[in-house]
Amino acid sequence: MGSLNATLDFLCAFLGTRMTRLRAARQDQDRGASAVELAIITAVIIGIAGIVLAAINIFVRTESAKISGG
Repeated sequence: MGSLNATLDFLCAFLGTRMTRLRAARQDQDRGASAVELAIITAVIIGIAGIVLAAINIFVRTESAKISGG
């Protein structure tokens, strides 16, 4: 479980840095940098959503097996 926490801490720090750079780029009207930052942020969010979806799927299958007695 410790490595999961370390991974989540890293992702939060990484995403926070990217969002800070995105805000700075938007204030400076630097459109090129914001496209790259948005792509990275979008990829991270999609990855997190995939992990959450997999966790929900595993939970539902486990509970379903308990209910049906299997």
